[in-house]
Amino acid sequence: MTQMVYLPFRYAALGQWSGRRRLMRQGVFDEGYALHILLSGVFGKGVLQPFRTFRPSRAEEATLYAYSDLEEGALRAVSEAAAPPDCLEVIDVAGLRAKAMPAHFSAGQRLGFDIRVRPVRRLARDLPDSQSGKVIRKGSEIDAFRLELLRRSPDGSKDREVAPEATISRSDVYGRWLAERLTGAAEVDLRSCRLTSFRRRRVIRGEGRGPEGPDSVLHGECVVEDPTAFAATIAKGVGRHRAYGYGMLIVRPPGTPPQSR
Repeated sequence: MTQMVYLPFRYAALGQWSGRRRLMRQGVFDEGYALHILLSGVFGKGVLQPFRTFRPSRAEEATLYAYSDLEEGALRAVSEAAAPPDCLEVIDVAGLRAKAMPAHFSAGQRLGFDIRVRPVRRLARDLPDSQSGKVIRKGSEIDAFRLELLRRSPDGSKDREVAPEATISRSDVYGRWLAERLTGAAEVDLRSCRLTSFRRRRVIRGEGRGPEGPDSVLHGECVVEDPTAFAATIAKGVGRHRAYGYGMLIVRPPGTPPQSR
């Protein structure tokens, strides 16, 4: 049964730990990558995944939420047996809490959601970029909003009376992107879905810097279509980079705002 896990950690200590482990690349600190390495070392690879972090501005303490197949006692036992001491200087295992998620949701059930995603698409073929004059190669990740703009205006929009940016919104594009990924499990109410946070972020993957792309938070409501598929989606996560702090679908009662954490 999927467990929702709460785990406090020390944000400044995470940065210091990352520096000692040489996890920064060319001056880039990727919190999600650092936590992926840290959690793998304490609990095992993929045990706390997907996850999401919350940190009040400039606060020393931060919070990590995650989904796991292991119950609270089993997570504590693994960490006690195998966690390196320097990792325990970052995370507060004593503060770990877990609760079982519902084994079954109801078809037609309406739920609010809060999700941080990296809304990108992987190109199936080379794509000319009218903005840079270059070609974006097959297999590259591209911001779903930017791809929509390129598809609507493959020759550029300078000579158009109305630019594509004026006819579509980033929030709408990302909402449809999310709806596609929940197809068969739940229907996203696109009227309620809104983009509440957006920035561009370069990530770290492996020994080098990874791609730069959108880092977005979406809030809204959805209706469960297939209870089994919906539960599986929650456990697996949504979209790419799920091992690095993206894709955790946090549900809440409909009609209520997300809780501050």
